Amino acid sequence: MSKIVTGKKAPPFTLAGTSGDWSLKDGAGKCVVLYFYPRDNTPGCTTEGADFAASNAKFRKANAMILGISADSPESHAKFRAKMGFPFDLLSDPDRKVCKLYDVIQEKSLYGRKFLGIERSTFLIDGKGIVRGQWRKVRVTGHVDAVLAAVTAL
Repeated sequence: MSKIVTGKKAPPFTLAGTSGDWSLKDGAGKCVVLYFYPRDNTPGCTTEGADFAASNAKFRKANAMILGISADSPESHAKFRAKMGFPFDLLSDPDRKVCKLYDVIQEKSLYGRKFLGIERSTFLIDGKGIVRGQWRKVRVTGHVDAVLAAVTAL
């Protein structure tokens, strides 16, 4: 069972990001879209980031900010963000503490080999720190539009 409950307070955290340390309290007064992704520079993660970037102005107009989180290093995130031109920060969770807090570490399978990894997931947190939506086992196509619709409905 997930530790994250829609309608309840989101767990607080602080992580190093591409623009310095970022804490959930830094998003107070705005909707925060946290999207967890497996790795920088992989096809699905690149597409998902590009989709969020393409809609960033619409999210900002709806008083929402976007943050991507993976276990990659701040240096890897900085290169990935610069390469892709993402207008939002990427946060580094190398010890996966926040990933575990948000229950996105799940058993995955690749070529028959099972391992624990980050399950592509997104959380919508309102300006008061309440979880208003969560998407798990995300399929990239159409996902950003669904999140944007939820943001604009708040």
